[in-house]
Amino acid sequence: MRLMRLSRVAAIGLLFSLALAACVPMNAPRSPAEIAAAQSADALAQQGQFDQAAQAYLTLASQSSGHADSYRLLAAEAWRQEGQIERAAPVLASIKRQRLSGDEPLRLDLLQAELALSQHDAATALRLTTQPNVTVPAGMQMRLLELRARAMVASGDDWGAARTRVQMDDQLNGYDHAQNRQQVLDLLGKLGVDPLKQRAAAMKPGDRMLPWVNEALSRLGVVVAQAQPELQQPVGTLLPGADANVREGYKVPSQVALLLPGDGNYAAASASIREGFFAAYLDAGRNHAPRPSVRVYDSKGTADGATKAYQQAVSDGARLVVGPLTRGEVAAVFGQGQLPVPVLALNHPDDRQLPSGDASEFGLLPETEGAQAADHMIERGLRRAYVMVSDDDFAQRAAGAFKAELAARGGELAGMVVLPTGATSYAGAIAGQHLPTSPTAPATDASAATPAAPVTNGTGDTGDTGIFISMRPLQARLLIPQLRIAQVTLPVVATSHVYEGSDDAAANRDLDGVEFCDAPWLFDAQPGLPNHDDMAARLPSASGGGARLFAFGMDAWSLVPYLDWLRAHPGSYVPGASGQLTADQFGRVRRMLIWAKFQDGLAHPLGGNLQMDDVPSNMPPATIEPAPSSSSSNDAAQPVSG
Repeated sequence: MRLMRLSRVAAIGLLFSLALAACVPMNAPRSPAEIAAAQSADALAQQGQFDQAAQAYLTLASQSSGHADSYRLLAAEAWRQEGQIERAAPVLASIKRQRLSGDEPLRLDLLQAELALSQHDAATALRLTTQPNVTVPAGMQMRLLELRARAMVASGDDWGAARTRVQMDDQLNGYDHAQNRQQVLDLLGKLGVDPLKQRAAAMKPGDRMLPWVNEALSRLGVVVAQAQPELQQPVGTLLPGADANVREGYKVPSQVALLLPGDGNYAAASASIREGFFAAYLDAGRNHAPRPSVRVYDSKGTADGATKAYQQAVSDGARLVVGPLTRGEVAAVFGQGQLPVPVLALNHPDDRQLPSGDASEFGLLPETEGAQAADHMIERGLRRAYVMVSDDDFAQRAAGAFKAELAARGGELAGMVVLPTGATSYAGAIAGQHLPTSPTAPATDASAATPAAPVTNGTGDTGDTGIFISMRPLQARLLIPQLRIAQVTLPVVATSHVYEGSDDAAANRDLDGVEFCDAPWLFDAQPGLPNHDDMAARLPSASGGGARLFAFGMDAWSLVPYLDWLRAHPGSYVPGASGQLTADQFGRVRRMLIWAKFQDGLAHPLGGNLQMDDVPSNMPPATIEPAPSSSSSNDAAQPVSG
């Protein structure tokens, strides 16, 4: 990649103004005529007339022996900005380094490094960009790192180049950010799966490169373990001595756009998310914080519809866009390159591109549940696991994440079987797994504080063993009784898919003892949120299968005031309806779910609720109405008021 566009455009005026001021030694005064000529050359550079500026600086160099080398340096920099650094080669060769001062020697090194790269002299470029004990001004750090990364690539050091580009990640935005991130992953991908695995295995958990290596492995088709986030402090903590309306990290834009499909296959899901979003938005009676106006746009469920809705929202004055919903829509919006307004996407793109700049991603991923199920089993002492999942996509993805996390935590996969959806008998599959049996033991109490008692498989072998399942309730209600008939009483841990979202004691009695992870709001386990049962009684979209999407919509609003804070403060989290929400370094919002268990056919949370010492109140009081939305000629835009 050539040097960043950002440095070429935004910093031109500052570069030449500061360079001109810094290049003149204090003991070599300039005449009024020289000062005027230098200012004229500087003006040409700021106007983008770089060739003319270079010629003007060279004229000054020929007329001012005391400042000749400084003017030659400025001429070379002007040609670089013109994209013609080769023309600067003889000028650079004529500069006497000892006559330079301030940051001029470093600027000379950077020009010579860039010239060396253009001449395929990687060794010289690498030497010039890796010199020890060199103080680099903040304004030059990105250019130095960019040249160093290019020199490393030219030298065959893809790993070093990737590490250098990771150093640049926090300082870039927009298109440059997206481009740099893609280059990091491309460089790592060139190393191959096995070398990346070896490097990952040798890294400590806090290594800055580890998430990038895992991301590269994922793109190469490897399911990798993802360390669970460390939740340190909830957002919204009342600031000491502050009034009730001043909460740490709270910041809302003046106008928010919500992009969701209005009809078609996604209409039902959109309705639950939209109603959850506004239920949380309107549940505003607990503090005096401001709220934005919110406007809903129909994204049509298509890539073209999503990009048009985004562009219309920006045109209408939105300062944050929440959505769109489908993976294809998200990829299309992200694919626009420069996003003039930040985005909180409600899914992850199907092309696996990383969010860049101010973009964030938030989704209900089955991989999250599979990984947390593995952690849960390990923490209970169940280090050997049998995996029994349906053939649905969500179950396969959850199983892959479960196996990766289990292996990373030192666990052992004892066996795996995929149970076809629609089958009614699983006796053959159960027998084929050679699951340990316990002829006289009662069904295992999966909620015990200590690991389940070891069971045997008839050969004397014992082990702390459990079963992981991921399937719909009907299939689980068939499987669990058949396991008991086969005298398999191992603890069973499941994903949220095993629970329909509402109680049915008669139907779920067959699931007694099964533990599963789920959204805390379904069990009113997160204080500070609207009561689930009350909301479900008023809004059908908040009950049954739509309850999790409703909670997801609530969290989409809850994240709005804290997106910037989460990204800037690792370890902070939003106590949300769908889980504890925190952001990783890539702008992806991750969830920590709670655990529940079926007892007498009813689902109960394990360990009580998630009471915090200081639960944030994200909403303003109910007496404050949202600002009315302006009308629009676009049929996709639907004004929403409180």
